[in-house]
Amino acid sequence: MKVVERLEELRTERDRFQGVFGLVPTMGFLHEGHLSLVRRAKQSCDHVGVSIYVNPTQFSPEEDLSSYPRDLDRDLDLLQREGVNLVWTPKDEQLYPPGFSTWIDAGELTQKLEGAYRPTHFRGVTTIVAKLFLAFTPDIAVFGQKDAQQAVVIQRMVRDLNFPLEVVVAPIVREADGLAMSSRNVYLNPDERSAAVVLNRSLKQAEERYAGGERDADALRAVVLDILAEEPLAKTQYVSVAHPETLDELHGSISSALVSMAVYFGKTRLIDNVILG
Repeated sequence: MKVVERLEELRTERDRFQGVFGLVPTMGFLHEGHLSLVRRAKQSCDHVGVSIYVNPTQFSPEEDLSSYPRDLDRDLDLLQREGVNLVWTPKDEQLYPPGFSTWIDAGELTQKLEGAYRPTHFRGVTTIVAKLFLAFTPDIAVFGQKDAQQAVVIQRMVRDLNFPLEVVVAPIVREADGLAMSSRNVYLNPDERSAAVVLNRSLKQAEERYAGGERDADALRAVVLDILAEEPLAKTQYVSVAHPETLDELHGSISSALVSMAVYFGKTRLIDNVILG
């Protein structure tokens, strides 16, 4: 496994790999969810690259950039075991040189759901992902379903800007009790960690109602909200039942939907989702 820091080194090393090349972008502090993306990339690719970079432009001033968990040595050990070929660990100045002023804006998709509460978040996401695509020139890029809106936004950006690659969205990986794996789970104290399983429980209830024939978006939204309200430590920011591609909020009868949420447990903000239909 080759680990590089400078962009010039990355491009030199990337040129050595012939065949189908896959990319898994990460912010590090890897867990089984990230590693499942690497394994998914290896299924379709001859070689796999991983980026480890905590991107400052997708954090707002009040968010947890400085305290975001980091453990590069552990990350590299895990990636070595997974048979990753190339890892890029750039510094800020490699990606945001002095005077940087060019951004990618994916439009209305970024103003809904997460974007309504984190207005600069997706500008940072699309810009950094585009730079990673240009640096690695992958044939396939793998993202996780846990960041459902991010996956939709990246797919739109790839289509609109004619990036010559395929975006693969891999399933959410969960802990044994159903909590979606996230680097931010380490922030939870024991009581909050126990309470956080309510996210998956509320989504499971929506799935069961849908499987039983419920097709009213407002009723499904109410099911999720009611279950979250039963947990005193859960402070719901939003629950959405939206079109899986346009992310428009749905009302009345539906055929399919992305049910998603953001909920605080103490100071820790967690997201989760499920696609119905």
